[in-house]
Amino acid sequence: MNTQTKEQNRQIEELMKEFISQTVAFYNHIDQEPLSRPADQKTLKNLAKHPIPAQARPLREVYREMLQDVYSDALLCQHPRFFSCIPSTASLLSWMGDVMTNAYNPHASCQINGPSAALVEEKLIHWMCSLAGFPEKSGGLFVSGGSIANLTALTAARDAKLAGRQRENAVVYVSDQTHSSVAKGLHIIGFEPEQIRIVPSDFLFRMDMDALKAALRKDVSEGRRPFAVVASAGTTNTGSVDPMTEISALCRKYDMWMHVDGAFGASLLLSQKYRQDLAGIHLADSLSWDAHKWLLQTYGCSVVLVRERSNLVKSFAAHPEYLKDSQASEDSIEFWDLGPELTRPARSLKLWLTLQATGTEQIGGIIDRGCAMAQLAEKIIGRNPRWEIICPAQHGVVNFRYRSDGRLRERELDEINHRIAKEITESGFAQIYTTQLKGKTVLRMCTINPETTERDIRETVERLMEMANAGTEKAAS
Repeated sequence: MNTQTKEQNRQIEELMKEFISQTVAFYNHIDQEPLSRPADQKTLKNLAKHPIPAQARPLREVYREMLQDVYSDALLCQHPRFFSCIPSTASLLSWMGDVMTNAYNPHASCQINGPSAALVEEKLIHWMCSLAGFPEKSGGLFVSGGSIANLTALTAARDAKLAGRQRENAVVYVSDQTHSSVAKGLHIIGFEPEQIRIVPSDFLFRMDMDALKAALRKDVSEGRRPFAVVASAGTTNTGSVDPMTEISALCRKYDMWMHVDGAFGASLLLSQKYRQDLAGIHLADSLSWDAHKWLLQTYGCSVVLVRERSNLVKSFAAHPEYLKDSQASEDSIEFWDLGPELTRPARSLKLWLTLQATGTEQIGGIIDRGCAMAQLAEKIIGRNPRWEIICPAQHGVVNFRYRSDGRLRERELDEINHRIAKEITESGFAQIYTTQLKGKTVLRMCTINPETTERDIRETVERLMEMANAGTEKAAS
């Protein structure tokens, strides 16, 4: 190693020590940070003008610029009052695992590249399959997120159930609450919009079984080939869980693949109190599950699990001549045989570190507490006659709406609820977004962050109510 590289490494060591201390302090006081940090327009203009330099700049200068100009306006999705979307509940343990994995940078495409890392991934996949109730012949793969997990599973479903020209006549069934990544994935693997049946949901926003049965009968009578149903275990809007046992029975009757999008809700399998709400998940042919939602991980840590690992091999196995020496044996199944990636990071290691240092009982308690926080929000909101619960608390998600005293029109109420969400987000205290349910604009809170306190819930709801009252007075004047 030359002198110049050694000097740069010394500077990196010095800066990283400083960065670790700053990061730990940041996380220790994150609840005191504004959640929304608007970008400084002058900073953005300066960054936009930055060239890619021909000559090196001083490292400390670049380091400071990254902290002050690049990361400073990032939305804090790990903040305890980030209630919009499904937040990342990232812990410092996961961050530590990320730093360590990135430092050693293992190439996790096969066993030879990193035998211990491969063993860790295989053990975690087996553990997660066991939690889901899958048989011994099951398997899976760590991928970047739920979207790629869904895409991978749907590819396996297509190849397992449809041959050749059967694909042109095939139909897949989703609910009106199914995540948008499913439609994207189906498009990527060759399905047209008219091949997707959107089944309405019931009063708790679960897939309506009568509507699904009717759609199946109609398609069969018209000569179409039903090939898959996508069930949700924890919908994005409401945390709802589709009736998976009933869906599985229909899949067996019509020879369909059952995929469960459990990106958010599959983590309920670690809860002694709520795992029963996932009844029937063991009957699925495939399951997507994001560890970077409820298992305390930083982004980029998801899994796709399949009932029969051979279905992934059928869709993705490839053995070009330049990989021959990288195989553990001539007939070994490598990670590159199970998904679309060849070069892939060792995504499982940070989850392994977190589980080893935390234990599953504590994570189960975190999940139970997240559900309790949504129930608390529902209880407080339900006491106020000017507010209505649109969907009760389900698995850490609650949907509600300001309705005033009944004198305002629906359009006006939609506008007020939009404004409430915008105001509380811009305040920096909490972030809440709206969604659409039953044709209404509603507010939605996802309360799964383990650092969220009862005080956070109460103060957030109080501020929402104050903002609503102010908006009503303004509309009346």
